[in-house]
Amino acid sequence: MFTCSKKFWGTTSSGQNVDCYTLDNGRISAEILTYGGAVRSLRVPDAKGVMTDVVLGFDDIATYEAQDKFIGALIGRHANRIEAAQFTLDGVTYPLYANDGRNQLHGGKVGYDRRVWDAAVEDDALVLSLLSPDGEEGFPGTVRVQVRYSLTEEGGLRIDYTAETDRKTVCNLTNHSYFNLAGHASGGIAEQQIELCASFYTPANGECLPDGTVAPVDGTPMDLRAMTPIGAHIDDPFEQLQFAGGYDHNWIVDGEPGTLRPAAQAFCPETGIRMTVLTTCPGLQFYSGNSLDGCPDGKDGAHYARRCAFCLETQYFPNSLCHPDFPQPVIQPGRPFCETTIYEFSAD
Repeated sequence: MFTCSKKFWGTTSSGQNVDCYTLDNGRISAEILTYGGAVRSLRVPDAKGVMTDVVLGFDDIATYEAQDKFIGALIGRHANRIEAAQFTLDGVTYPLYANDGRNQLHGGKVGYDRRVWDAAVEDDALVLSLLSPDGEEGFPGTVRVQVRYSLTEEGGLRIDYTAETDRKTVCNLTNHSYFNLAGHASGGIAEQQIELCASFYTPANGECLPDGTVAPVDGTPMDLRAMTPIGAHIDDPFEQLQFAGGYDHNWIVDGEPGTLRPAAQAFCPETGIRMTVLTTCPGLQFYSGNSLDGCPDGKDGAHYARRCAFCLETQYFPNSLCHPDFPQPVIQPGRPFCETTIYEFSAD
């Protein structure tokens, strides 16, 4: 039976109240903050039935505001990187805020991860809403965003994204949860296993910007089509891994974009927890937490360090606005952004 409870969780430095909603269906439970729409906790049963919190998070709003790792948050208006912090749409060039060297990352200086979202409980879901005005962070068009969090009967967290605009613009939404299937405080993830349903990926340069090419994974450490320990090849002398300090790349999900299909699996031999990711999006960013050093301590004082968690961010390809052959994250009136991602859990 689905339940959703609400509690006051704190106040931002600008004086905005933040609530925490707890979703529970008797199989799994999730805590969702209105600050950044962040998934603060996600408790799932391990092979022995012990409830295990498998996502990184923090104990207070001040820490969420201080950290710069996008922990658990909703990302927009445009997830991932835009080269030179600008893009051209219908002949007009729009300058953006550069927050990743010369590029923009995850929406700019104040992305959706740093906004307080409106919340409502509708039937069996928590619905978060946000108004992104014309010109915010340099993006054209007023966009109304709605993200629906729900729990599936199979034991999954489902995220339905919708964004409507009053003029042609760009939109690429994702969730930036960091997963550790042994528990958020358990340390390194090198022995946990990953499988990506992807025969191709988009090679990137030293700025983690795809160069516009598509490459087969065959014969490279990027071939993760069978369950592979995350640490097995992460430090191989392969240029793409050396550029990023590990895995931080976009894979092209096999199958037809727009259809809900398997994108990835992860498995922890220690707990027996298995996570399956399904999505309608064309791409998936697998990030092995290479830059988590310097992250503030997490829930209950847990120390979060380099490669102590991984991300599986469903998305349109990074830097696609510079490469017209990539699927384009462009929306316009009557053609909204509508995508779904499910993180489904079981235990072996």
